[in-house]
Amino acid sequence: MSKDWVRAKTCKKGRAIKSKTGNLGERFLIHKEVILKFLWCPEIPFDNNQAERDLRMVKVKQKVSGSFRTEAAAQWFARLRSVVSTYIKQQLPVLASLSLAFSGNPVLK
Repeated sequence: MSKDWVRAKTCKKGRAIKSKTGNLGERFLIHKEVILKFLWCPEIPFDNNQAERDLRMVKVKQKVSGSFRTEAAAQWFARLRSVVSTYIKQQLPVLASLSLAFSGNPVLK
């Protein structure tokens, strides 16, 4: 493990003080296999932005209409968006699945 990024300074206990870049480089070396796992396993996504993508629709709705009028409306919107997102992730037809759910026969239990 190369320590080119270690500064000459030492702290009181005698350990070398590393820059933020040095700490990041060391963590990359230690966790290299986990960081690059997506290269060998195609089912692992390159990024973990799915949660941000799921929240984006809430923010768009908030920007378009200004805000939700009641807390209950915001909760209903969030619950419905969660269900739609789950249908999409499960590769189910959204409209047909919602129709079945509202008729009392949910696709997912």
